[in-house]
Amino acid sequence: MNGMHWLDTGTGRPLVLLHGGFLDHTMWDDQIKVLAAHHRVIAPDARGHGRSANSTEPYRLTDDLAALLRHLDTGPAILVGVSMGASTAVDTALEHPDLVSALVVSGAGTSEPYFTDPWTTQVLATWHSAMAAGDLEASIERFMLFAAGPHRSLDDVDPDVTGRLRRMARATMSKHTAGEAVPLVPVRDTWDRVAGIDVPVLAVNGAIDSPDHIGMAERIAGTVADGRAISIDGTAHYPNMERPDVFNDILEAFVRTV
Repeated sequence: MNGMHWLDTGTGRPLVLLHGGFLDHTMWDDQIKVLAAHHRVIAPDARGHGRSANSTEPYRLTDDLAALLRHLDTGPAILVGVSMGASTAVDTALEHPDLVSALVVSGAGTSEPYFTDPWTTQVLATWHSAMAAGDLEASIERFMLFAAGPHRSLDDVDPDVTGRLRRMARATMSKHTAGEAVPLVPVRDTWDRVAGIDVPVLAVNGAIDSPDHIGMAERIAGTVADGRAISIDGTAHYPNMERPDVFNDILEAFVRTV
């Protein structure tokens, strides 16, 4: 599978867990150990992340995922994604609908994101500046601000969560260099096509995530024919890591309905 790494554990209905950008599949550790008791859980590292190889040619994350699911012969699966993983899940429902039976998205819309609120645009600008300068430590710390969100400092976040996020971010960012040409190709015209998604969609957002991240996920849920949205109090961009028990209960309840 072209240097891709993934975890495939448990038996039953397939659930595919898609991690956020610059992280890896271990962000789902608190879900995997619970969900694998009743489901087949597949958790890949996206290309250029975690233990998966970097790209040497243009690619789309949705096509990588589709190739993996066909390789594993999953049939239609429930795709669960946070941030970049959520956008990959939505793109896959658009581009490879035969592989998708339902979507759970958090903190993102499609691979064509938009950012307008001042906090998010400022964090993105300083983060991208640090990455362009090749400053790994500054890149990690700017990236970490999303874990806190616009209403908290990192000191307000569980140190176990921030420690795990830093380890994942360092491992993935270290795989890349400043000025590297990243041949990642977005899916086009996604927002114009979202209304055609005909599987159930649940948006599970951190209640204190940035307005843009919440808004994109809720826009997906509000556009499709069968969509709903819920928030988890006291969490920002990674609700599955901050309040895993609540996230797991919401996810399992949704799975029972689709």
